Amino acid sequence: MKQKMLDKKVAITGASSGIGRATAIMMAREGADVAIIARRREKLESVAGEIRALGRKAVVLEADVTDAEGIKKAVEKAIEELGGLDVIYCNAGVYLRCPAKELTLDEIRRVTEVNYFGTLNTVYAALPYFTAKKCGSIVATCSMDGKKGVPPDGAYVGSKFAMNGFFQVLRQELKADGIHVGIICPARVDTDMITDVECPKITPKFSPDIVAKAVIKSVLKKKKEMLVPYFSCHLLTWADAVSPALGDWLVKVNKLGGIDRS
Repeated sequence: MKQKMLDKKVAITGASSGIGRATAIMMAREGADVAIIARRREKLESVAGEIRALGRKAVVLEADVTDAEGIKKAVEKAIEELGGLDVIYCNAGVYLRCPAKELTLDEIRRVTEVNYFGTLNTVYAALPYFTAKKCGSIVATCSMDGKKGVPPDGAYVGSKFAMNGFFQVLRQELKADGIHVGIICPARVDTDMITDVECPKITPKFSPDIVAKAVIKSVLKKKKEMLVPYFSCHLLTWADAVSPALGDWLVKVNKLGGIDRS
């Protein structure tokens, strides 16, 4: 069977666990060589071992996305070690569960620094390379929280709405340069970040592998936006577009607090 990502060169942030780990391994299974970037080297080495067991190259790079110079050096090293770069997947993020009225501005800044500015640091580290060669794919894990605000996630929601808006502009501006820009908006993903979040049966947690498949589809089909899972996420966005009150009601009756954490 033909490998969908054969010989693609990919860099992934937040690759030590959860969605990032699942995507790195799935892309390797589909034939990609992968540079995995995160703060925890021990966990990265474990992921790298799984990638190499599949017969693909794994480059381990320890970096913090909030450190613009550090992530720039990591992306440059990824390009050097992989012999190029076709895809940058911005997946690193943090989650803070706290009612908006109880948040401090410092807490909001911390979440925004990682989720929003950390993503931008990664984008701008890869962008010169992609614009020079007039191709490439920039994909980011946003969230359904970036489409519909859900309590008690004010700080997280704000960071993801900012990301969503920025990527909408970025994809339009880079289209003429031959660069694909896409966002992935998952609902409840079964990762360490929401281990303690209880989910109703109507919106159960689902495997990070499902998000990984969406990331690969986004790259191959040049999708602008992918909501995962399809039906429930689109239902919520459509309802909210028709009436914010209806969107709020759906959130309330389905107890949707605690949507996805990338």
